[in-house]
Amino acid sequence: MATPYVTDESGKYIAATQRPDGTWRKPRRVKDGYVPQEEVPVYENKYVKFFKSKPELPPGMNPEDAAQAASGAQKQSDAAGLSKTAKRNMKRKEKRKQQSQTPQEAAEDVKGLSKELDAMKVTEEQKRVTAEPEAADPTAAAEKAKKIKNLRKKLRQVEELQQKVDSGELKTPSKEQLDKLGRGQALRDELSLLEGHL
Repeated sequence: MATPYVTDESGKYIAATQRPDGTWRKPRRVKDGYVPQEEVPVYENKYVKFFKSKPELPPGMNPEDAAQAASGAQKQSDAAGLSKTAKRNMKRKEKRKQQSQTPQEAAEDVKGLSKELDAMKVTEEQKRVTAEPEAADPTAAAEKAKKIKNLRKKLRQVEELQQKVDSGELKTPSKEQLDKLGRGQALRDELSLLEGHL
C-alpha cells in the first residue's frame, strides 16, 4: 500500500491516518526522497539473489523429465521413511509381481531386450573412446593396478598348487583345489586382457 503524501508550501507531509482502534495519527513532515519503512525493499545478500535468480532446472533439461525424476525421488523418500519390516514387505510384493508375470510376458521382455542389444553395435573407435577416459581417471587406474596385483597373486597360488600336485607332494587334491587349478587359464586370460588395456 502506497503512503499518501501531502505537499504544501512548507514541505512534504505524510497525511494523518486512522488507526484500527479509531484514533488518528498525526501528520508527519518528511524530507524529499523519504521512503517509508514498509516500502523499503528487504536486504538480500548476493547469495540469496543468486539462488532466487537461478532456474529450478538444469540448463536444457526438459520439464517433463524433471517431473518424472521428482516422482521417482518421492517414491524413494517414501521408502526411506518406512521401517525395516515395511521395506522388506515392499520388496516381497515386488518379487511376487515379477514372479506372477506370465511366461509369455517374460519371453516378450527377453525378445525385446535381445532386439535392443542386437541394434547396439560397438565399434573399435567407440571402444577406444570409452577406454581413454578410464585411463585418464586416477582412481580407475589404481583399481586396475589393484585388480592386476590380485590376479597375479591368485595365479601364483594356482602355479604353486600345480607344482605340489606335479611333484607328488599333494597326492589327492580336494574339490576346491581342483576348482582352483581349473581357473588358472581364465585368470591368465583376464590378466593379459587387463595388462593389454594399460
